Amino acid sequence: MFGLGTQELLIILVLVMIVFGAGKLPQVGGALGKGLRNFKKGVNETDAEIEEGTVEEITKDGEDDKKDV
Repeated sequence: MFGLGTQELLIILVLVMIVFGAGKLPQVGGALGKGLRNFKKGVNETDAEIEEGTVEEITKDGEDDKKDV
């Protein structure tokens, strides 16, 4: 897993426990999971827009114009 061994993972886990504390770990994990989920959703939406050929341009007026490519 990313070239990290067991010792490196244990050291990282201990450092995270020291920084955040044991009580905050579920909150940190939940926030990280939500962030990753939103990132994947954004990437998939962008891929879908590219496949559909829908491009959104921003004009100098600040108005959004959608064009089909």
